[in-house]
Amino acid sequence: MTLYRKSVLTVSALAMSASAALADITILAWPGGAPEESLRALVEQYNETKGAEIGSKAELLYFSRDNFFDKMLSDVAAGSTEFDVMLTATYNVGKYAPFMEPIDDLITDDLRSVFPQSAIDSQSFEGRFYGIPTDLGVHFLYYRTDLIDQLLSDAAWQGRYAEISEEFLGTAMQPKAPGDWTWDDFMASALFFTKSINPDSPVRYGTVLQLKNLLFNVMIWQGIAASYGGDWLDADGNITVDSDAYRKALALYKRLVELEATPADSLSYEYAEANGAFGTGRVAFYTQWSAAYASLVDEEEYPAIAGKFDILHQPAGSEGIKTHFHALGLGINAASEKKDEARAFLSYLGSEEAMKMYIDGGGQPPVVGRIVEEVAGDRPDMVAMSSHAGDYGHVMAGGTSASALDIYTNQAENFTGYWAGQFDIDTAISNVEAFMAGEFDK
Repeated sequence: MTLYRKSVLTVSALAMSASAALADITILAWPGGAPEESLRALVEQYNETKGAEIGSKAELLYFSRDNFFDKMLSDVAAGSTEFDVMLTATYNVGKYAPFMEPIDDLITDDLRSVFPQSAIDSQSFEGRFYGIPTDLGVHFLYYRTDLIDQLLSDAAWQGRYAEISEEFLGTAMQPKAPGDWTWDDFMASALFFTKSINPDSPVRYGTVLQLKNLLFNVMIWQGIAASYGGDWLDADGNITVDSDAYRKALALYKRLVELEATPADSLSYEYAEANGAFGTGRVAFYTQWSAAYASLVDEEEYPAIAGKFDILHQPAGSEGIKTHFHALGLGINAASEKKDEARAFLSYLGSEEAMKMYIDGGGQPPVVGRIVEEVAGDRPDMVAMSSHAGDYGHVMAGGTSASALDIYTNQAENFTGYWAGQFDIDTAISNVEAFMAGEFDK
């Protein structure tokens, strides 16, 4: 497997003075989707402007998404200088802080005019700051407006919907607008739009689940558990995964798999494959990271859904609507021998100019003020992203601890194993609780 790839962004030699040139830096960044493309453009702009002024340029380094954080931790713990700027995230900043350079000096009034304090705090650990936020990750329900509109207006479709829901959920349900959905409505709608259950469905599958053994897929799923009141720990610090909330959420995915309401190869699916299934018109709706919006609205890339989809919050459980959220960012490898140059890049990254360009390229930074106002017309996802994080955002108790990344990884292994039929739900939950007990010394 190829563990990484480099993207070298050059700048004209005429723009650099050999006598004044500082060292070049390497930036390790998150691969895939609009954020990657946005960062490429931003780094190129930096090299042609601010970087050229100081005589330094940047290049991008990308590890594979599989085991990304394990490799990054292995490298920084070993004192690697392969990269100078590294990825940070809300759920792992505590784990990587010992191997990073604090950047408290970059948290200025100018930076606070670009980012809210909550976004800045998402890159902090024990009172020190380690990253400039780049992307806020929340989850949307992406749905086909043409299909849902017909379901809400076609009496024949509604009759068939009632029959299917009664057969599989025990109640003859009537379709609702997605903004009013519970997870039962999500299930009933997914079954209605699955051609093997309803031969008249205009699409093959009702939804698409991301079931690959990958911690980010668990983050998408866990909004269901949270909406039923699920958490990692209670107020006394007791582990609470063995609960009705987790069992309901796990069983929901399992039943969608068993009833073939998601593509048969979904056990190998993550971000890109799910986007492909929805974007090519094979499924009616799905839950996905907010970052997907900027790609899905590209009519040349996804003509099958051009002008035919919208975004909303996820369905509600018994405790309302919840979504996992976190912020990604970029900070400095403590082993870097080019910290001044790295600071210069991060200072540029946190500027209003850079964030505007990042948004134009499809990125989703957690910005505030006039930047959001200026892009609201063309980027409704930016507005929704902010409101969803504020209204529905949920961070699991212990979800920012130094153990969080390992816990997510363990949950991915066990919950994926349950969905794949490798072991039963009791075993999956027991394995997770035992692992968490070791991490939290219970």
